[in-house]
Amino acid sequence: MNPAEWPKNIRNANAIQAVLRDRVKIIPLKNPPHFIAAVDAAFSGENVIGAVCVYSYPELTSCEEAYAVTEGYFPYVPGYLSFREGPAIIESLKKVKIEPDLVLFDGQGIAHPKGLGIASHIGVILDKPTIGCAKSRLVGEYKEPGYQKGDYSPLRYNGKTVGVVLRTKDKVNPLFVSPGHRIDLKSSVEIILKCTGKYRIPDPLRRADILSKETKREIKKTL
Repeated sequence: MNPAEWPKNIRNANAIQAVLRDRVKIIPLKNPPHFIAAVDAAFSGENVIGAVCVYSYPELTSCEEAYAVTEGYFPYVPGYLSFREGPAIIESLKKVKIEPDLVLFDGQGIAHPKGLGIASHIGVILDKPTIGCAKSRLVGEYKEPGYQKGDYSPLRYNGKTVGVVLRTKDKVNPLFVSPGHRIDLKSSVEIILKCTGKYRIPDPLRRADILSKETKREIKKTL
């Protein structure tokens, strides 16, 4: 999708979601990743900043970072995050020289009202394994998991398990992890835990968030 193809209204967005949802594949990860990218977005006026950080895996050595700035084509509407952030995130991924084997998103995978959160949406467009790792629930019911790192409970929606509620650090609020595309739930949980160090948020996602905010501040200085 180039910018001209991204929808500008809810009606067209709904049609695209219906098509892409049928292309989502929740399957075991074929090969362990060697490089993992994490992406995040920030907003500056009418612009969207997409940031990407590439890490070696499982060593979690920072290898490369990039960002892209695009015009905001789509309004803020809950459930349609990918249409607002997606163009900038895809553009940022085009700028890194290292091709990531898997991408982490600060958002949902299939744990979404339409079964197509930003991780699933962008995963299908890129045809790449993706994982959604969100700080809050969008859909579903769950029981509170145990309080130790690695404890989790299933996130159920419409009679299906669409993710897990995962404790990534002892005695802190859990994260909501769901597979995006070309990966299953078991592998999603394993990778998120291996990417998480002393903080609640996985290290690559934490750095992507910092980079997007740093870029936003730098852009504001030039205005």
